[in-house]
Amino acid sequence: MAERLKDMFFTDESMNAFANAIIKFYPKFNKDAFRESIKSPDDWDEMELKKKMRHTTECLYAALPQDYRKAVDILVNAAPFLKGFEAMSLPDYVELYGLEDWDSSLPALKHFNPYASSEFAIRPFILQNAEKAMAFMNECAEDENDKIRRFASEGCRPRLPWAMALPVFKKDPSLIIPVLEKLKDDPSEFVRRSVANNLNDISKDNPEKMLEICEGWYGHSANTDWIVKHACRSLLKTGNKRALILFGHGDPALLKIKDLTLNKNTVTIGEELHYTFTLHSGGKKKSKVRLEYAMDFVKSSGKCSRKIFKITENDYAPGEYSFTRKHTFADMSTRKHYPGTHQLTLIANGEEKAKVSFEVLRS
Repeated sequence: MAERLKDMFFTDESMNAFANAIIKFYPKFNKDAFRESIKSPDDWDEMELKKKMRHTTECLYAALPQDYRKAVDILVNAAPFLKGFEAMSLPDYVELYGLEDWDSSLPALKHFNPYASSEFAIRPFILQNAEKAMAFMNECAEDENDKIRRFASEGCRPRLPWAMALPVFKKDPSLIIPVLEKLKDDPSEFVRRSVANNLNDISKDNPEKMLEICEGWYGHSANTDWIVKHACRSLLKTGNKRALILFGHGDPALLKIKDLTLNKNTVTIGEELHYTFTLHSGGKKKSKVRLEYAMDFVKSSGKCSRKIFKITENDYAPGEYSFTRKHTFADMSTRKHYPGTHQLTLIANGEEKAKVSFEVLRS
């Protein structure tokens, strides 16, 4: 069996190395007491990574000087000698104990970021004072280190996964835009991908504002074109007409789906479902077509949940085109299947064109 991620970090060996890095810059550090406190909870071995990180941060607080600036200075010096999830306790320390000392905390977060991302730890500062925090993020966006530039974008994403949301930016993302403008043509793909993900987050709550930005960027360079396309992925999946037009997609009214056929009407969990259909592209000239299929999966509750999958995106001259595709119903770590009536729907340029139902059975 593959080793669980939570068992690969915060081990006896890694926490010993962690303590040794602290001792280099704080000889009074009680290594034995620190390590004993780390393992003190009865459920330590079963804790998830984030909970282990937070517990380590709290143990660190008890073992370091109570003067916040002295403690942070020790952690700043130790940071280059730490790695892995264990190092995330450093920005977490600032998040927990540094909100009253911005002058020490923000430079520390910037320093920690190349060793352990500060994208989660900056968010309470944004919630406390968005304008002041974003002035700092604008400075980070100009740093020579691409990890710090990425932090400038990633840390202010309105919907960063596994992090606290930023309601202030869900409501109004205006303070984010200057950071993204600075990074829109960044030489690092690592940074540009974060910019695209930030814009995608913005599209969930402010699609028109996000599309206004994308329309201004599209055609500026190959880098911005890639960012815009990746950023619009959610809007394209939902058939947003303005997003489709931005990428030159044709009028969906000129597209038809004919002869949608399944290879069988019942599928056993673990099997594949094959389907065929014909795309009819009308009009008088070639047009861009984005073909997708939506699968309405039955969940454990008996309700349905839709997932959209891309089939192709290409230019098609007027005429008819045949397709054969398949979908697997094998269980995966990210998706479990349940028996019941499912539905497959074909979507062309954002419009539903044909659908068919079928049964999924247990093996």
